[in-house]
Amino acid sequence: MKAFRLIPIAVLAFAAACSDSTTAPSPGVRPPDLATTVNYANAPTGAHFRQGYSAPSCSIQGLTVTCTGTQIAGVGNTDADLLLTVSYAATVQCRNHGGQIVDVKTQGTTSAPAPDDATDVRNGTLIVRSFSASNVPTDATFEALAVCPNGNWTKEVLGDPSITSFTYTLTFDGFTSPFITVTGP
Repeated sequence: MKAFRLIPIAVLAFAAACSDSTTAPSPGVRPPDLATTVNYANAPTGAHFRQGYSAPSCSIQGLTVTCTGTQIAGVGNTDADLLLTVSYAATVQCRNHGGQIVDVKTQGTTSAPAPDDATDVRNGTLIVRSFSASNVPTDATFEALAVCPNGNWTKEVLGDPSITSFTYTLTFDGFTSPFITVTGP
């Protein structure tokens, strides 16, 4: 009986030792709601995160998305490609010559492939560096995407655009689907 009474205490001690501690984000950094998927079927056999590393995490600061680096061992000489796709939204005001105003929401998406030096294979380990994207569509792009009642209306972007979503992928050379996918917010 005494052994069974100790099990709950041991479980609590184990849970406390394994719990993650969180810290407050840096000022001005909005931690997004992330969904991270790691699919080992889309990686060389034996691929695994090196000790102390895990899948990248991403954050949004202003109109920039930044994803952390990682190290993936057991990949042989297989390199990978990184891609960060960010969707932005803006409000465009349509105004006719009589002064009538209609606000129209528009969305623009940009994709930023990482530079070639963002990944490097060394001794069977893929080293992935941090990667950022801030290719905000121009006002002219948002205006071109806006649909006003007719061509006689003038278009003007109101305020600053915002990030509506992003997708970060790491795809190994020779594979058609990503090994890592991070989406947010």
